[in-house]
Amino acid sequence: MADPADPWPLIHTEREALAGDLATLTDEQWATPSLCAGWSVRDVLGHMTSTAKMTPPAFLMAMAGAGFRFNTMAARGVARETAGTPAEGLAEFRRYSQATSHPPGPINTWLSETVVHATDIRRPLGLTRDYPEPTLVRTADFVKVTNPLLGARRRIEGLSLHATDADWASGSGPDVSGPLLSLIMAMTGRQAALAELSGEGVAILGERG
Repeated sequence: MADPADPWPLIHTEREALAGDLATLTDEQWATPSLCAGWSVRDVLGHMTSTAKMTPPAFLMAMAGAGFRFNTMAARGVARETAGTPAEGLAEFRRYSQATSHPPGPINTWLSETVVHATDIRRPLGLTRDYPEPTLVRTADFVKVTNPLLGARRRIEGLSLHATDADWASGSGPDVSGPLLSLIMAMTGRQAALAELSGEGVAILGERG
């Protein structure tokens, strides 16, 4: 029986689902701007592949090589993983879809990255995924307390979040309600998700970027 505390089966499932959704993309679709500012759909997948290959020692070496500038390191990873054709990039992502290697940090970080970045890719392409509720609840519970990089804790401070399609709520204050995936995307700074939410706290959440 699978360990419910282990997020890796959830991560692997979501990677495989994303790879399946992207199998028939055209070159034009691969170039579509994602919800991740400055990155195309192909760039985001390249970043996910780069992350899936990373180990703590490799991460520290890459950070040092980038002058300890995270964005520079990430951009280099994207450039490396998008050097070939889109088909080659997708094949490389599939190759590492079952990997358990990762940079330093809690393993739930990579579950949240997989859910958020997969949505960064799918939404602009008009694709949807019916995520299992446990996957989204686990992601939301992790994201809501994070500040470095994601900045979610700062965004939702003093707000009351309620999912309308899952048994999940957090915080107190002006209300922000909507689908749990939309709440996750808004917590991680995706402004496009705000249109899917309602409540007096939505404007406040939007102002916090």
